[in-house]
Amino acid sequence: MLEASFRERLLGRSVRTLPARLPDYERRRGRYHYVVKRAEREVEGLLLLGLDRSDFESLDRYEEVPVLYTRERALVIAGDGERLRCWLYVSAPGLLAESGR
Repeated sequence: MLEASFRERLLGRSVRTLPARLPDYERRRGRYHYVVKRAEREVEGLLLLGLDRSDFESLDRYEEVPVLYTRERALVIAGDGERLRCWLYVSAPGLLAESGR
């Protein structure tokens, strides 16, 4: 999860965030942090709000899409229980194979 000051430098502006939970995933760490599908697990994090095309281009470069990560749609649960669709960065297919996981 990117700290606020780093997000601001990366995106060139501050963005609103919303605490959210990602059901049926768990966080792991190899060389980099990543999430994998795992039934009955949950990852807590932040949803970045109001992102535009330029923001996603910056984030994709930072996450080294498609070499290290790819972006896919996911369902998260906001703090108030609302279910929201968002983009999620997940390990590129070859990354897990290389790390032996």
